[in-house]
Amino acid sequence: MEKPTLPKGTRDFGPATMAKRQFIFDNIRKVFQAYGFQPLETPAMENLSTLTGKYGEEGDQLLFKILNSGDFLKDVDNQKLEARNSKLVTPAISEKGLRYDLTVPFARYVVMNRHEIGFPFKRYQIQPVWRADRPQKGRYREFYQCDADVVGTNSLLCEAEIILMIKEVFGRIGINDYTIKINHRGVLNGIADVIGATGNETPMFVAIDKLDKIGEEKVKEELRTKDFTEKSLTSLFEILNVKGSNRNKLAFLFSKFEGTRSGQKGLHDLEEVFELLESYGTDDNHVEFDIALARGLSYYTGCIFEVKINNVSIGSVSGGGRYDNLTQAFGDKENLSGVGFSFGVDRIYDAMEELGLFPKDAQISSKVLLCHFDEASLRYGLSVLSKLRAAGIASEIYPDQAKLKKQLDFANKKMIPYTIVIGSDEMNSGVLPFKNMGTGEQEKLEIEKIIERIRSQA
Repeated sequence: MEKPTLPKGTRDFGPATMAKRQFIFDNIRKVFQAYGFQPLETPAMENLSTLTGKYGEEGDQLLFKILNSGDFLKDVDNQKLEARNSKLVTPAISEKGLRYDLTVPFARYVVMNRHEIGFPFKRYQIQPVWRADRPQKGRYREFYQCDADVVGTNSLLCEAEIILMIKEVFGRIGINDYTIKINHRGVLNGIADVIGATGNETPMFVAIDKLDKIGEEKVKEELRTKDFTEKSLTSLFEILNVKGSNRNKLAFLFSKFEGTRSGQKGLHDLEEVFELLESYGTDDNHVEFDIALARGLSYYTGCIFEVKINNVSIGSVSGGGRYDNLTQAFGDKENLSGVGFSFGVDRIYDAMEELGLFPKDAQISSKVLLCHFDEASLRYGLSVLSKLRAAGIASEIYPDQAKLKKQLDFANKKMIPYTIVIGSDEMNSGVLPFKNMGTGEQEKLEIEKIIERIRSQA
């Protein structure tokens, strides 16, 4: 018999891994909700008409398509079959696909429910997505996204709150060394204007976005092949190499961008975001105005974000930005501006593992294991178990008749921090041996005192 296997690019998550992942999910969800975002779920599958054409040609290639039910080849034209061209056949045999991201389904939801939604609409979504990519380290065919978006407002308070949420999530999960990079589409357009690259922006954006990875000389080489002159390259890197604080960079660019409206708009927006953070009572610590940041510029129209955890061998763990065309892809005539970002949970998990940041109690499922010697003590244990659970303390009782050592080994294997052993003396007195499995300390207490003790240490 053939051994069972998993499809490439997918993973099982055992209890220990799930506990750590849940620790991340729970803290992200708490922060999203604290900032007024409402939960949304959309189906795993969407109509292909919803998905195709939204991610570019490369993205369309990575869509997982679902075969129509029944005899899906029955009505396909023979000429199309004989041509052996999947692009010709696919529309006839597949009408649905697995979602590629959470943004397009969100846009579809907004268009379909426009009259029921109150704007600005703040939603978060934590669900898996699928991409028919080539699996490799850090890149999977099934993975989770954690998105938060606000649509129906141009307010830069939304951008400021994205920075605040990132800071709060990282503070909750114990990541202290990270950088939130921020830039603006207007700033990049302003650079193109200043160096004389108007009309040739896209090659410039693509090249400078690789600056961290390939370095200045390689970026220059790439731009030379795109007809950038030495004079324009000198001007470009005079701007990109500006050092100093966020305020210093803004001041320098304000002087450079005097003749470009787009550049001035981008700088004013960034300046307002920094001022809003200050008004909230936080500084721009961890926030870097990165003039070379140029992610997703076919999509974003205003501020753009990218987050990296420092000193780990992992790329960005979060990103997003402002967009002005979310619903236009579905023929929506009203321009709904929005801004959003997403946490990459898989990369955050890998970084936390690399840095050893998961708290030990993240893996704890039950706080207490009740152990027993016979059928009578097991039944007595059930009454104790009900009191622990009624007090909100996750607890379990060993289900079989087994030696005490086996029961205690089970507690250690599951990382259960406390045990209560019940025998005939305990049944008669109601005083129970309460053991801390980490320190080995044990004391005899009534169940009410045990509940107080566990609560005080929570």
